[in-house]
Amino acid sequence: MPPLPSDLQAALDKAQKLVESGDSEMALGVLRDTAWDATKTNSHKARVLSAAADAYIARGESEPANRKKHWQSAHKNYQKSLKLESSNKDTRRNMNRLASMMDEQAISLGSGFQIMDDGSPTPLGVFAIIAALMVFLVAFKYTGGFLEQSSNSSSYEVTMTVSYVHPDDPNNRVEGTIVIELYPDDAPTHVENFLSHVDDSRYESTVFHRVIDGFMIQGGDIDNRGGSGGYAANFYGYCNGQDSVDDTCGGSGQDAWTIPDEADNGLLHSPGALAMAKTSAENTGGSQFYIVPSDSTPSHLDGIHTVFGKVVSGQDVVDAISEVDTPNSTPQNDGSGDTPIENVRLISVTRN
Repeated sequence: MPPLPSDLQAALDKAQKLVESGDSEMALGVLRDTAWDATKTNSHKARVLSAAADAYIARGESEPANRKKHWQSAHKNYQKSLKLESSNKDTRRNMNRLASMMDEQAISLGSGFQIMDDGSPTPLGVFAIIAALMVFLVAFKYTGGFLEQSSNSSSYEVTMTVSYVHPDDPNNRVEGTIVIELYPDDAPTHVENFLSHVDDSRYESTVFHRVIDGFMIQGGDIDNRGGSGGYAANFYGYCNGQDSVDDTCGGSGQDAWTIPDEADNGLLHSPGALAMAKTSAENTGGSQFYIVPSDSTPSHLDGIHTVFGKVVSGQDVVDAISEVDTPNSTPQNDGSGDTPIENVRLISVTRN
């Protein structure tokens, strides 16, 4: 195996020492903020994900009350690592060892019973699919009228786990959760695109790179974390905002994929609104999004930027993030800009 880049190796070594000293939370911070930025290949990313899994195991051992959550996170990171580097026997061995530990303590692997394995139904999955189909066929003739009446009420929820330095206590980094309801009937393409990014874990370890108090908090740059990157999860017929039937976008590939605007859906930029960030041009959204805090009602964006969800829990977290220090909000700091001085980390986004 070729040697790792020196900055990546140093970050991994530092994280391991922190885990060994009992500070697994700090180790995870090093892996998110330093090691991940130093990765250049899928193999590098696999190493960081595996190290994160090790840190989550240690955190679960030191926090019995939260062991289930941390060990499930560890197992998930091992799985992601193996998807990137399936031949790594150490990672597979460690994941199997963790699965045994979880089984001994009656901790599920994180998804209840498993109906799919690498895209194929498990035996239990085959049974579940057949049972679900039978229920659907029986129920269809009784519920057709109800479905027609209720077609505008469907929704999904996601939970964002974030880490930030609290504006009222600059020495205290805290974690919080934001639960957001999505509206597929009002913005189907935006919701599908967002959930595709969520399911592929692209938002994990990104940051809220732009924070303006009294306006909004923006994140979702899955490329560069600074606001210059991001792309649509699927090809929706647009390359950098222009209609196209060529999913290679003239050779630019997925980096040029964008999604069509759905801003005329009647949803407004009220407090808690989740909307798609884009350039001043039409149909240029990709992965970046923003959330409106309680003291903001940016109605000038209505009909221009697509609102596709709303915060249903954790609005206080959004409000706290909107007040973190940035160069623009802190005159005593040199420089200018809306990037938080201390990273506001988007640890994970998961479907509920």
